[in-house]
Amino acid sequence: MKAIMVVGTTSHAGKSLLVAALCRIFSRRGWRVTPFKGQNMALNSYVTAAGGEIGYAQAVQAWAAGVAPWVEMNPILLKPQGDMTSQLIVKGRAIANVRASQYYEQYFDIGWQAIRDSLEFLGQEFDMIVCEGAGSPAEINLKHRDLTNMRVAKYLKARTLLVVDIDRGGAFAHIIGTLELLDPDERALIKGFIINKFRGQKSILDPGLTWLEERTGIPVVGVIPWIDEVFPSEDSLDLLDRRSPNAQTDINISVIRLPRISNFTDFDPLESETSVTVKYVSPKDQLGHPDAVILPGSKTTISDLQVLRQTGMAKAIQNYLVAGGTVMGVCGGFQMLGQSITDKEGVEGEKGEFPGLGLLPLKTAMAPNKIARQRIVTSNYPQPGLPVSGYEIHQGKTQILESDLTQPLFDDASLGIVNTSQSIWGTYLHGIFDNGAWRRAWLNHLRQQRGLRALPTGIPNYREHRETLLDSLADTVEKHLDIKHILG
Repeated sequence: MKAIMVVGTTSHAGKSLLVAALCRIFSRRGWRVTPFKGQNMALNSYVTAAGGEIGYAQAVQAWAAGVAPWVEMNPILLKPQGDMTSQLIVKGRAIANVRASQYYEQYFDIGWQAIRDSLEFLGQEFDMIVCEGAGSPAEINLKHRDLTNMRVAKYLKARTLLVVDIDRGGAFAHIIGTLELLDPDERALIKGFIINKFRGQKSILDPGLTWLEERTGIPVVGVIPWIDEVFPSEDSLDLLDRRSPNAQTDINISVIRLPRISNFTDFDPLESETSVTVKYVSPKDQLGHPDAVILPGSKTTISDLQVLRQTGMAKAIQNYLVAGGTVMGVCGGFQMLGQSITDKEGVEGEKGEFPGLGLLPLKTAMAPNKIARQRIVTSNYPQPGLPVSGYEIHQGKTQILESDLTQPLFDDASLGIVNTSQSIWGTYLHGIFDNGAWRRAWLNHLRQQRGLRALPTGIPNYREHRETLLDSLADTVEKHLDIKHILG
């Protein structure tokens, strides 16, 4: 199996997007290609057809490669949950909540074995593997326990590309510094540099590229321009880089940017709607008067619910609803809308019973066993009879209390409810907005409240838009890369 590795001088250098682009480029050239990230730390995740949980970025990369996501593409997933602890997921299954020191002392060997087993499995199924590193490969205090970067590159003897974000400045220093901190056998694997997120005039950059190549003996194999399209984010820091469009839109939706917000990739399909502006609002900010407020998923639902109370955002949401607003919650946000959340076993940390926002008749009890599975259901709201697909990832069991003021969202009542005024609803179904007809039907409900003309609902699901984005990404990257040199 031919192996290519992409590492970055820093986090957010563009590794995930570059791997996705390369997977699409090589797939279009006839290779059977797979992405791989040995260890990922992210709160955005996806559930495979077999019910295993992986980083959402690796699912996107698999789709870019034209193959189904498998747990072997991301054998270790760490989901931070506060207090210096993370949920450890190995081969798609949550096995422990661990502190950083405990993880490296007790699970390093288990993790490296899972990585090697996954690489062996993928090697039997694919012609090529495109691997993604994490952060920087030159963190000298962490290198001895780094499972993701040059350890994988050396194991595979992979041709390795070093990518740098030039938009943030210091690109040449980042490259030279990274090389200086690599061991000789690691540096020998670096076959090219990629300058990413370039906005300027390339002729002005060229003298610097010449100097870099002469100084290092390593070629610059690509200068990738800034790409404006919104792609799935790895973590919540990426949300800080997002800017709302200046053009006036019909509908404004505010997503509460919880401290441990998770699976906010749920809302990428809303951002793809040209008539919609999606704004991420900190609990400390003013809520304003959007057309809808969304409480997203959270890795620490109880803690984030307490933040809403402490900052006054909980009261602001309740006042907004009384004033005629629309509120919905997904997963952890769904749980927050209920009467209470109980954590008798300290699954999220502090034990006890905690009051919810009291907006929907439901109670949630946290449980150690995680539910992770794909679902296909039929909608009751906002338009009956629509097929809806998505996936569940949650660690709470919710009891929906009897009430003549609500109805089930779907034919499976456990997945969510809506009140009879249709102003509040919640669901456990991630990926709900990926369903084009369902998304448009809900947006039309908001548009009707504004006296706006309805949008057509006979549109493709978001995956078709994502395919267009991936093709466009691959076209742009291929145009600016020396693919022949990358292949060797």
